[in-house]
Order: sequence, then structure tokens, then C-alpha cells
Amino acid sequence: MPILHGPFRQIIALWDIPLKGKIQNEQLTVIEQGGVVVEDGYIVNIAPFSSFDVRDYEYHPIEEDMVLIPGLVDCHTHLVWGGSRYQDYTMRTSGRSYQDILAAGGGIFDSVRKTQQAESEDLLQNLIRRADKHLNEGVTTIEVKTGYGLETAHELRLLEVIRDAKSVVKADLVPTCLAAHVCPRGYEPAAFLAYLENELLPQVLVRGLSKRVDIFVEDNAFPEPLARPYLSAARKLGFELTVHADQFSVGGSKLAVEMGAFSADHLEASGENEIKALATSDVISVALPGASLGLGMQFTPARKLLDAGASLAIATDWNPGSAPMGDLLVQTSLLGVYEKLTAAELLAGITFRAAQALNLRDRGRLAIGERADMIAFSLKDYREIFYHQGSVKPSLVWKSGQLT
Repeated sequence: MPILHGPFRQIIALWDIPLKGKIQNEQLTVIEQGGVVVEDGYIVNIAPFSSFDVRDYEYHPIEEDMVLIPGLVDCHTHLVWGGSRYQDYTMRTSGRSYQDILAAGGGIFDSVRKTQQAESEDLLQNLIRRADKHLNEGVTTIEVKTGYGLETAHELRLLEVIRDAKSVVKADLVPTCLAAHVCPRGYEPAAFLAYLENELLPQVLVRGLSKRVDIFVEDNAFPEPLARPYLSAARKLGFELTVHADQFSVGGSKLAVEMGAFSADHLEASGENEIKALATSDVISVALPGASLGLGMQFTPARKLLDAGASLAIATDWNPGSAPMGDLLVQTSLLGVYEKLTAAELLAGITFRAAQALNLRDRGRLAIGERADMIAFSLKDYREIFYHQGSVKPSLVWKSGQLT
């Protein structure tokens, strides 16, 4: 029997907001005193509550003022890792740069060592714990990258950990193969990428462990001329593409556009040429304010990207080194303050625009036929969500129509 939820003080459905460009708050359709009908995990009706007869449904009343929005989507995380990188943080606050720490064998290399040494069960339980925390804070879909394994056996193990976690956690986990995170000692970058192309990626496909490939495009990781043939090979194998782009230097976003990637993530170094190229493409620009906060560097030029007509998503980059906070609402709120983003732009960036970065078309909006991933805040106005700078979390979370 269909389930009727409501009445909600406000429902922000986002069903009529475009995928690209800037959004004024006045463009949002706000359903006052609204109701939502869910059946078999999907939304089958959404309208003012007065239009429903509760006798026709299994009625789940909402007995206090609440604002309902779509479940949040975190389209860029590194949630499976071993160990801690507090030493990196201490070095950064003492003046060492991210690149210097990496060159000295710290940074990502430190996490690789600790992750390779960790037991699979420990990695699994920590991933479950982090994913459950995210779900409790309203994130119903979570992308999870590998990248702290590097070697074929370890990268496959991390993908298997993500697969095993998917059967336990209620949030949807979207695995991404980021074996091309940094080049291991003893390899030249071109040779390592060839190794991944020939040894790892075919096994990922055969085992059905991931359909997404990512690469960190930077001079001290994989320069753009080397990344191009790797992404081209991955695309020919049938993988969807995403790119760590323009974090410290430009080039990655241009490659993402050229390769038809679903997203270009980071973009802190992007300039006018990169912004224009992204805005005139179908690539989703993903801002990662957690990395900017963790590294003490500039934010992604989100305001300029939106004004130019780009599609902007916002994600946590939750990882043990540069972005250990992992709080999507806090980071989104702070990005809005510094980049002067409207509440409507922030909401779009962590819902349907983020889902588009993952090539997921069935979530991120509250509309008939969409997955019933929904979260409700004990607030009277949607603008209070970001006004509280992320300190107010959702009181109710539904995943595919089920209250978690």
C-alpha cells in the first residue's frame, strides 16, 4: 500500500531547477504544507497535503514543523583507508606544502603503506562506520574511491571491501577505481599507467567491481600528456571517467572536457580559460571545500563557474590527509559564505547536480518516478539549513523510502 508522509512545513523538490548555471532562491518551488507518497522505494506523488485523503494510504504523520529535501549525494570521497595522517596535518600547519610532504614520502604514500598493511576486515568496518555516519547526516549516496592500494592485488582488495560494504550499509556506495592516484616508487609514470591498463583494469571489469575510473592529473602525479592515453584506454574498455583536475596546476580540466568525463573535481587552480571550457561542456565541475580547508588554500572558483554557465556539484573529498572532516553540510555552508552562493545553488550542488556527476538520473530531486531518498530537518524554512553552517543535521532520513 502506498505510504503518505506529511504534512511538511516546506518541501523543496528541485524538480524544475536546470542542471547548469546559476540559480536564484526565487526559482525554487516551495511546497508549503506538502505531502509525499512513496511506493516500492519510489515517489509516486508529491503535492499540497490538503489534496490527499489519508484513508487512501498507509499514513505516516509528521507532527512537527519540518523541511523536506532530497537525500544528499557526496560524489567524491576516499572512504576506504588505513591509519591516520595527523603527522601531515602537523607539518602543513608548520609551513610544509602538500607537494613537499608527498615528495618526501609522506602524504598519499603514507596512506598507501598503512592501507596495504591493514587487515581487510578492519578496512571494511571502518568504511561501514564512515558510511553510516554520512547516512545519519543525510548523505544517501556516496561515491568511494580506491587509490591507497596502487598495486593490482591491493586495489582489487579495496574494491572488494567496497563491494562487501555495499551489502551492509543502507546508503548507496558507488565505487571508483583511482589506482592512478600517485606513481609508486620504482615505476616511471608511463610504465605504471600501462601496467594499470593491462593488468588491473581488465580484472576490475571481469569481476564487476567498478565501472568508473579516475586519475590525479598533476606534474607530481600523472601529467596531462600521460593521463590522456590512460583515460582513452579506460574509455575504450567501457569505463566512465572522472578526473582529479586543476588542484595545484591547470591541465586536468581541459583533459576532462576532451575525454568526455562525467566530472572534473577540485578545480582550485582553474582560471578563466578553464572555467569557460567547463561551462561550455557537459562536464560537472565538482568543488571540494574540505580539501581547501585542510590544505589552507583557495576554494574552487564556484561563483565564477556558475556565472559562466557551468554545472557545480559540491563534495567532501573525505580522506585521511587533506580532507579528514567529512561533513558535507558544514563544508557546503562555508563554501557558500566564501563564494557567495545562494541556498538554491548549494542545495542543487549536493543533490541532483552531484548525482549527475555519478551518472545517476534517478535521485537528487523529489519528483514522481524518482528514488525516495529524502531527508527532513526540524526547521521552519529551508534557508536555515545553511544559516546554521551545518550544525543542524536532519532529524529523519529515508533511503529508498525506508526510514533509516
